[in-house]
Amino acid sequence: MKTAETLEYGGKTYRTVKIGAQIWMAENLNYAGPNGDIGRYYEDDPANGEKYGRLYTWNEAMEVCPPGWHLPSKEEWDVLMMSVGSIGTGKHLKARSGWNKNGNGEDTFGFSALPSGNGFPDGQFGNVGNSSGWWGSTEINSIKAYYRCMSSNIGNVFWYILNKSNLLSVRCLRDSA
Repeated sequence: MKTAETLEYGGKTYRTVKIGAQIWMAENLNYAGPNGDIGRYYEDDPANGEKYGRLYTWNEAMEVCPPGWHLPSKEEWDVLMMSVGSIGTGKHLKARSGWNKNGNGEDTFGFSALPSGNGFPDGQFGNVGNSSGWWGSTEINSIKAYYRCMSSNIGNVFWYILNKSNLLSVRCLRDSA
């Protein structure tokens, strides 16, 4: 792991980390946009935003990364997983604390993944402490897209497909030079 520079965006300083040839945000995005109306905090509690960042619909996630950064594609997420190692990848990317059910990781690479939970189109929230999902930019169709998921009781990181109206976390990836 090699720590990269920090990133200033929307009045917040984000840690970044270089893993393989990629530079990732080392924490979830917590950007509300110029009018403060992009994304939501878990259970609409600002304290959750400080800890976990904001949760975004897929359409919001596609627009929310800072200039020079972007929402990673399925293939770019796959490159991260291969850089970390495909067996037990989750334990290497998870934070050392914060996960329920003895699901904490080793944070080997400084990615510091926390179990930020998710939000549903009906306004409900769930799974904080147990899982986290991060949008990918790769679409299935006009309604669904891929996302990466980690759970407290599983050591690997999986791809799933979800309706774009759900709320998930965002990790931005620096554009290639």
